Amino acid sequence: MDDLQQANELNLEEAEEHFEMFVPNVSFEKIQIKNLVSSQDYQRGIYMNHVKRAVEHFDVYQINPVKVSRRNGINYVFNGQHTIEMVALASGSRETPVWCMIYDDLYYEHEADIFANQQKFVKNLQPYEIFIANVEAGNQKQLLIKDLVESYNMTIGAVKGAGVIGAVASLENIFDKYGYHVLDRTLRLCIATWEGDVDSFSGNMLKGIARLVACYGEAIDDEIFKDKVGALSVKQIGRNAKERRAGSLGYAEALFIAYNTKCKKPLRFTKLYERISPVDNIEDDFEESDEDMSEGYVSLETILAQTENNAED
Repeated sequence: MDDLQQANELNLEEAEEHFEMFVPNVSFEKIQIKNLVSSQDYQRGIYMNHVKRAVEHFDVYQINPVKVSRRNGINYVFNGQHTIEMVALASGSRETPVWCMIYDDLYYEHEADIFANQQKFVKNLQPYEIFIANVEAGNQKQLLIKDLVESYNMTIGAVKGAGVIGAVASLENIFDKYGYHVLDRTLRLCIATWEGDVDSFSGNMLKGIARLVACYGEAIDDEIFKDKVGALSVKQIGRNAKERRAGSLGYAEALFIAYNTKCKKPLRFTKLYERISPVDNIEDDFEESDEDMSEGYVSLETILAQTENNAED
């Protein structure tokens, strides 16, 4: 019996020694920010705009322990430099302590290697996964979007499919920039025009329609939109958009042209580029770039002439 007990104890010690290789030798301490050193040569610079945005949504439960390498009595931060700046800004003091995970056995080159490779095997959360987590948390925006989509007998999913919208980030983008009612009308127009075609719910298509709705409002006739824009397939709209320019603005222009074709009350093209602010603090992401003038781009003058001719016809 003693031999069996001794054997079990020996196996337990061997197991503990084996598992120790998977557990870092660290300690945890609260250290004042003023006593932490960051911005070493291998690190990126501090992005204060990022820090300020994070402070606007500061949540103490979102703060991760700062990884610190203690060398020669100095606390070098090798993961968490933006975290400490955010806490310092939110608290208004660099005397504020933060929880730190202390490594005592690292050297400079090892820190740099950890910093360079720490994200290599981390799988980032996908927009749908974040959306569902927000729904489970009871956050109002995501609940409103979910209920709105489901009111059209659609669902939100990780990938597009029959009756499923996969462009989660675009739904949230439209809601944030233009508001609930623009998103509602965008979905209504999209569903009525292409009768639930899976490809019609791409991010660029939804944002292109939303741009028109936000720009022109009630000047857009839903029936005219359905008849004229719906005369083109989703794929044709996509091809026309690529000939215009990249991204959702290309789609907005392609939709605009289709709507204005032989329209008795054509929409004014220049209004498509006016800044829209139905929701506070939005940023216009439809700025022109050098790519806009690449081969295949149709000039503003050309499209204005085209819409005028269509109206005369």
